[in-house]
Amino acid sequence: MQIALNLPKSTPTSRIEILESAARAVVAVCLDERAGQDGFFAEALGQWYGHRIRKVARRARNKAWDDVQGLAGVTINNQARAFIPSAVKDVPAPIAKLQIGHTDLPHEELGAPLANAPVIYVDNSLEMTAGKAAAQVGHGSMLYAASLSAQEAWEWKQQDFILSVREVPREVFNKALEVPEAVVIRDAGYTEVAPDSATVIALPSPLGS
Repeated sequence: MQIALNLPKSTPTSRIEILESAARAVVAVCLDERAGQDGFFAEALGQWYGHRIRKVARRARNKAWDDVQGLAGVTINNQARAFIPSAVKDVPAPIAKLQIGHTDLPHEELGAPLANAPVIYVDNSLEMTAGKAAAQVGHGSMLYAASLSAQEAWEWKQQDFILSVREVPREVFNKALEVPEAVVIRDAGYTEVAPDSATVIALPSPLGS
């Protein structure tokens, strides 16, 4: 699955907002109404689910960002658009020409995550770029949705997949690992991190709530 991140040069972009939008865009594609209907949208997802699931985040801005809005997918907050999956050779040209590198953004100091909403914790000791982290939180939101009942997933969809992302120190991340409901994402290690690294954890609510 390809993810385009809108990173304009002229306007400072919030790293956490980009990550939250990417996570929401991915799960919105997976639970889009078209995913449950006959047609190319459902077929693309079905073929992807049957193979190794990967996500690639790419940098877009200005006309390049506008050009990909007409391709099948979902955009959140004009910050991230996730597209229906395809084989690498079939990635549409407007997406393929977007750069994969240079997707980093500065870290931010943030307050507590939203109460009574899922939280995706990112291990900031891994020092992932924003692009890498966007792909990982996309995994997290997608697999968190898969852990829900059909009713719970429908209710989350009615809330537009509200969630928080927080990048936290390893000691906080380890506490999240201990939560029984934790959905843990381990990376294959193709880029930036060692194989089998736990990169993000999705929880149904903030730690300590």
